[in-house]
Amino acid sequence: MNNRQLAFFCGLAAGFVLKGFCDLAMTPRREPAGPPRVRTAGRREMEDPPRDWDMVDEQGDESFPASDPPGNY
Repeated sequence: MNNRQLAFFCGLAAGFVLKGFCDLAMTPRREPAGPPRVRTAGRREMEDPPRDWDMVDEQGDESFPASDPPGNY
């Protein structure tokens, strides 16, 4: 490899490093996300409630995220 090729590859590598630093500097910083919002149980609390909603759906929604099933089965 001669000096001209070496200079070309060094310049190319330096360009990639500079581009990476510029990308990092221009990236907007985001605030850390807070804890996820847990909605209250019930069809009225949903943003897009389903049309069909019966007692089984209500009991399942009220028991989420607990692992225990409703006690009236």
